[in-house]
Amino acid sequence: MVRGGSGLSWAEGGVSRWQGRELDRLRDLFEAGEYEEAEARARALAAVPRRVWGRSPMVVWLAKALATAAAAAHGRGTEVLAEMETLIAELERAVGAERTLLLAVRGNRVSVLVDQERHTEAEAEAQDILRGAARLALLTEVWRVELSALANLAAALCGQDRYKEAESIARGNLPRAEGHTAAALHRVLVRSLSGQGRHEEALAEAGRLTPLWVRAESGTLSMATAAALHGVGRPQ
Repeated sequence: MVRGGSGLSWAEGGVSRWQGRELDRLRDLFEAGEYEEAEARARALAAVPRRVWGRSPMVVWLAKALATAAAAAHGRGTEVLAEMETLIAELERAVGAERTLLLAVRGNRVSVLVDQERHTEAEAEAQDILRGAARLALLTEVWRVELSALANLAAALCGQDRYKEAESIARGNLPRAEGHTAAALHRVLVRSLSGQGRHEEALAEAGRLTPLWVRAESGTLSMATAAALHGVGRPQ
């Protein structure tokens, strides 16, 4: 991630091997669902005076990105939205492959917009991120950013009752997704099927093994499953 992975290697971002190990530890905590600890440690890393390591801005940007992503993942997206927007403004200075981090943080912001039910705005921003990823594709790997944007786009479409479009995106991209992004697409698929009145299909899909059962997605998937159960007249 940041939520879906920035696709930016530490080396590409001008990060030293030692700094990369610190960032790897934070990323591992995030991927394990230890969001509170990941946020706290990322904020501590970002606060270390730059002269201690002679850090490039990228180290601070990565730490802030991980901190805000972790906060959003444990339900504090609205609280850190302004912080994300400030970071996005800072990342406009990034050039070349480093701009994948800019797209990743913008993607995290889209996730918050979806949670706030600002679906039209979220759709437009996700589409713009996809265009940005296409422009960067010749410079660096962008598939993680692209998949995360597609998952956010599908969620925004669900929020506008455009369930068939959301289903197409989820089905078309689940096979190549992994981790948090796969879980997000799986959740959107269940919701889109239920929204079309295809409740038995939604329940069957919900019963399949989620690629990665992550805390940030489990509550929403449970709600989608509950909606499908209600649609077929079964008690929860």
